[in-house]
Formats: sequence, structure tokens, C-alpha cells
Amino acid sequence: MTRRLAQVAQKVGVSEATVSRVLNGKPGVSDATRQAVLSALDVLGYERPTQLRGERARLVGLVLPELQNPIFPAFAEVVGGALAQQGLTPVLCTQTKGGVSEADYVELLLQQQVSGVVFAGGLYHQADAPHDHYKVLADRKIPVVLINAAIEHLGFPGVSCDDSVAVEQAWRHLVSLGHERIGLVLGPSDHVPSQRKLAAARVLAEETGTSIPEEWVARAMFSLEGGQAAAMRLLERGVTGIICASDPLALGAVRAARRRGLSVPGDVSVVGYDDSAFMNCTEPPLTTVRQPIEAMGRAAVELLSVQIGGRAVPSDELLFEPELVVRGSTAQPPRENSL
Repeated sequence: MTRRLAQVAQKVGVSEATVSRVLNGKPGVSDATRQAVLSALDVLGYERPTQLRGERARLVGLVLPELQNPIFPAFAEVVGGALAQQGLTPVLCTQTKGGVSEADYVELLLQQQVSGVVFAGGLYHQADAPHDHYKVLADRKIPVVLINAAIEHLGFPGVSCDDSVAVEQAWRHLVSLGHERIGLVLGPSDHVPSQRKLAAARVLAEETGTSIPEEWVARAMFSLEGGQAAAMRLLERGVTGIICASDPLALGAVRAARRRGLSVPGDVSVVGYDDSAFMNCTEPPLTTVRQPIEAMGRAAVELLSVQIGGRAVPSDELLFEPELVVRGSTAQPPRENSL
């Protein structure tokens, strides 16, 4: 403690007694000196006392599952910009295979005494994943906002793109082109957004007096390779249209079609989800369902800011309307449905 006082005092150019008054929350210190002492603590790597957490540099954790999918850097840019406008500083936490886990990131963020956390994808999507670290955040009353559908009973506010509407837009587009054998490439079975998409597709099929056979639903990890493997199975079963739960999955489906000597969209139509960067530059340009990331990101930051300000917000889910973007990867099906 004495060494810390001495280092901070030397850094700021004040007495150790002044530093002590700041750390103990006692009066008699100017605001400028207080802020200088607190900043010196941060620079020197010392934790601030718990009672001074609110006076920290207003850090907010931004937890992302990956950066390979362009939608996540896009969310980071929007959320980071909106946080800055609120006087908040984002701390980017990106998970990597074999690296720091989501729970470990939460522990690190708590050590940094963050003012709140925004999750843009993560274990809250998966019903069978561990969720103890969310309970820790709730127990400590740390403001949290979740982006896109979460499992039930977490109790945090969230903003989501409407999965049901997204599938409806993609489905009706393919049906309008004449497709009858429509398959889906989705995430794991416990992935909540994928569950919502599948439920919506089943309702749409029932409306037309048909159904979606289980063999027309393929599960995959969210990657180009996962999309390719899943789409290969669907193509073997004769589908002519494929709706994917992300753009990388859709690009994998396009690659699968080409590996089988099929053309997109001549033989197979493919629809993605997100409208992430450069999807208009692929060959063919990808038809996809656009998430309104600007509106969603700003809403998430607003919900977080209100909580940080000490006001309660409903733990409801705000649903945002997606938009179908028709490009070159969809067309009428071949006259004969056998591929």
C-alpha cells in the first residue's frame, strides 16, 4: 500500500497524503487532482477501490464470439461508436479457439470494474452451454445487454433481429421463384436463433399444405467449411433452394454446389443472413437478409446507458425488422427438380 501511494504521488506530483484522501473518498481535494490520481492508478496498473468504480473511465466490455464473420466487426464498430458518444470506452473481448473463454473474459472485466457489458453473440445463444458467468453479472448488478436471441430466464434486456420475419422473407422469395424443395442450413440444435428460424419455416410450410422433412434441415458450425459440408448433404437430397443462418454458411453452400458441378443460381438458389461486408462482391453476389445493425447497436447502447445511469429497463427483447436484399444467387429452379 505504501509503495502504491508513493508511486501514484510521484506520478501525479502530489503528496502521499493527498493520494490517500482520494483513495478513501475524503474531501479537501480538487476535482482535477482527483481525476489525475485515478488516472495514475489506471496507468500504473493498480485497481481502484470498489467505492470508486463509478468514477472509473467508464469502461464497457464488448464480448464477441469471433471476428472472422464480418457481421461481428460491423457490430463492434457501431456499438463502439455509440458508446463513445455516451462517454463510454469499449473493451473488446474476442473469443478464439483454445483461447480465453467467455467466462474468463467476464472475470477479467469484473476485475477491471467495468460499468457494463454488451454481448454480441455468445453462449447465451446456446441452451446447453454453461451460463454461470451470466448469473455472476446479474448477482453483482452489472448492466448487461444481449444482442440477438438468448435462452430464457437470463433476465437481461436484449435487442434482436426478428428471426421469424427473416426466414419468412427468404422463404417467400424462393417460393415466388417457383422453388418447392427448400432446405435450411442452421446452427447447432440448441442455438436459439436457429431454433426460431426453423420454427418459422415449419409454419410457412404448413401454410402451403406441405412440411419440411428432417433431411432438408442440416446443422453446422458457423463457418464457410461448416456451410459447405451441410449444404453438400442437402444437395444430395435434391433441394433446389437453400436458406442459410449466416452469410459464411451461404458462401459455403455456393462452394458445395460448385464442387458438385452445379451452378448458382442456375441449378441451386442460395440465401444468406446478415448482409455482412462484401456480400455484393461475391460471385454471384449473394441474396441475403440484412440485419439492421446500426439501429440494433445503438439501441443496445441506449439500454446499457440507461442502466448505468441507475434506471431500470424492462428485460424484454426488442425485435428489429430485417430486409431482404435480392442479388444474383437466387433464380427460378431448374425445370427438373432432380439434380
